Amino acid sequence: MSAPRPIPSIVGPTAGGKSALALELAHKLGNAEIITADAFQIYKGMDIGTAKPSVAERQGIPHHLLDLRDPRDPTPFTVHDWLRAANAAIADIQSRGKAPIIVGGTHLYAKALLDGLFDGPGADPALREQLRAKGLPALREELERVDPAAAQRIHANDERRTIRALEVFHLTGKPISKHQTQWDPPRGTSTSDSPSAPLPLCPSAPSFLLIGLDWPSEKINPRINQRVKHMMETGFLEEVRSLRDSGAFAPTANPQAREALGYKQLLDHLEGRRTLEDAVERIKIDTRHFAKTQRTWLKRLRLTPASLWIDANTIAPSDWAARVLERAQD
Repeated sequence: MSAPRPIPSIVGPTAGGKSALALELAHKLGNAEIITADAFQIYKGMDIGTAKPSVAERQGIPHHLLDLRDPRDPTPFTVHDWLRAANAAIADIQSRGKAPIIVGGTHLYAKALLDGLFDGPGADPALREQLRAKGLPALREELERVDPAAAQRIHANDERRTIRALEVFHLTGKPISKHQTQWDPPRGTSTSDSPSAPLPLCPSAPSFLLIGLDWPSEKINPRINQRVKHMMETGFLEEVRSLRDSGAFAPTANPQAREALGYKQLLDHLEGRRTLEDAVERIKIDTRHFAKTQRTWLKRLRLTPASLWIDANTIAPSDWAARVLERAQD
């Protein structure tokens, strides 16, 4: 009996063409369904700003893990939640004789799916409130002292992840960056090395083919600017206004949703803290910064054995799917 075909898992920078590649692959395979790996496409109503594919854009291909939560629900949605949902979707799709395809720009999800996730402590609401009361500047100062590696990785304005890193440190006495050493490259290797042995997967994990779209920053930045322009032209501001009026961004709603890229900046405009022009420019700048953070994750993902990296700067998008199918059949 031949081994099952590995599951394609597509990663790459925002606005880099991941969703289009996933759709083309699904059509060429003929029996595929797509699982999204995006931390904000899980929220209902957050469509334009997350580049969530519309029903028409899905072209009849079933998509999973979209619209899982109402942004008015304050319950956090964690990477563990996504992993459980993704593994359930994979099992369901395969049980029906279909082929799953994973695609998305939340590379923490992709890394966790491929390589596992450390079993960190659960949330401690009381400790989180104590930390939050200190204010972000004090939290950043503490994080830089106790876990400089995490402080370098977590954006200075990211209160949620800063609090989580300090929470792990206070509960375990060990920096979160030390808990995550299973994701570090072996000593003496670099992102250009070819590992001789695969990284450990969860015992029940299926086989994956990691596909990376490789874009230079000078090429991806104009694509980001064009995407933001298109979002504004297709009603992004109206979407944010509607969500705000529905209570989706109220203090009692989900804080993750309110902090989503693009939504936060347009909320600043609607609440009188920015002009619209400034808010749109801020979205472009912050999205480019996010793409830079994604490149850090992509360097880690390059160490995944037998992965396929497509030079999007020199290989035409019309050839991407053929490259993937050729590798998958090796």
